Amino acid sequence: MTSSKKPNTSLPDSSRLIALSPIDGRYAAACDPLREWFSEYGLIRHRVLVEVEWFKTLAATPGVAELPPQSKATTRFLDDIVKEFDVRDARRVKTIERTTNHDVKAVEYFLRERFKRHPSLRRHTHFLHFACTSWDINNLAYSLMLNGARKQALLPALKKIRNTLARMARSGADAAMMSRTHGQPASPTTMGKELANFAHRLDEQTAALAAVRLNGKINGAVGNYNAHVAAYPDVNWPAVARRFVTRLGFRFNAYTTQIEPYDSTAELLHATIRVNNILIDLCRDLWAYISLAYFKQKTLASQVGSSTMPHKVNPIDFENAEGNLGAANALASHLASSLCISRLQRDLSDSTALRTLGATFGHALTAANSVSAGLAKLRLDRKACADELKAHGEVLGEALQTVMRKNGVEDAYERIKELTRGRTVSRETLHAAIKSCRSLKPADKARLLKLEPETYLGLATELAKAFGRTTPK
Repeated sequence: MTSSKKPNTSLPDSSRLIALSPIDGRYAAACDPLREWFSEYGLIRHRVLVEVEWFKTLAATPGVAELPPQSKATTRFLDDIVKEFDVRDARRVKTIERTTNHDVKAVEYFLRERFKRHPSLRRHTHFLHFACTSWDINNLAYSLMLNGARKQALLPALKKIRNTLARMARSGADAAMMSRTHGQPASPTTMGKELANFAHRLDEQTAALAAVRLNGKINGAVGNYNAHVAAYPDVNWPAVARRFVTRLGFRFNAYTTQIEPYDSTAELLHATIRVNNILIDLCRDLWAYISLAYFKQKTLASQVGSSTMPHKVNPIDFENAEGNLGAANALASHLASSLCISRLQRDLSDSTALRTLGATFGHALTAANSVSAGLAKLRLDRKACADELKAHGEVLGEALQTVMRKNGVEDAYERIKELTRGRTVSRETLHAAIKSCRSLKPADKARLLKLEPETYLGLATELAKAFGRTTPK
């Protein structure tokens, strides 16, 4: 039910230079896929769609005797209004709005002009926007916009990141590295396993984001079908409304005031925040791994890392992503909390707030693109990872004290703590401790003497390889 026409909604360079918002300026190209959905044009286009579909629904409702069923030719004409709607049409709506000073009423008057071009429709223009309040149209238009942007722009960008991480998890499954808990050397892991952790989290939360089903309503000025019943008391209006809303792809909300209360929109925004937080966590970890030289970044001869220090290759993609994700979360958090609150049966605060949806998802999409760009530049330095790990024999203390416990050594933890805590311990020192422990069974002692920091990996390699074989949800 959305338009098949893809108008050019990208911004010219001159407009980008004077834009107040970076998503319409510096990051405009990254946000171009969202303009079809969240621009003023996108909002108007989806209002037109809802108005036309409601008119078609009324025409198909037997109890609405004054509006007969429409012929196939007339239905095609109606559908073409939506399919062919372009930026010029949106400009006409805005011209009408300068007179009406009401954006939804301007859409109705625009459609009246179109209906007058058709011999059968010109007699029924009074059924446009029939029994509707503006928010009957708006709540469904915004939900269509959210659904489209989520499916066509945001989820594909997140899937790209997830799949890249899965490939990196597989290729780096056995790349041993030192973990850090509280910033201190900890039991070893592999780079592949650490990236698999993030890919798995993205699987879980993008599935939750995709599964959110938005609500919709079309029940009049205060949610009671007052005008509907006054005009056609014998029509089962809740049933008509339910069919209409579900046919648009939404869950029907039978109990509302003038506005649909946005609880499901808040659910979608909260799901987006959780995804964004995973990406922030990923960006910060990758930033740290780059600073530790675990990753090198691919360079281009023409690019500059610092205006004064020629040697630098800064992790700018991950830093830019983190900044944009923070902005997206700030907006999403405000919307999720504010939209669900309305004074009595209606106030206008939601109308203003909803217009920042484009900025919310613009920052999120810009960030996702930056993460993908940053991942594409990374080159894992296995030697750097292994060299640092070899220098920290104390990370085997966990293995040693655990095997000692197995063999009945009651003060195993305390003995290894005294040997290793706060120290860098050599392989020779650990081996001496192992050999001196008479309580160890010969097989356990032999296994510990063979253990190296780079081989003390548990199942990290297997876990990373197993994830690399899975497919995203």
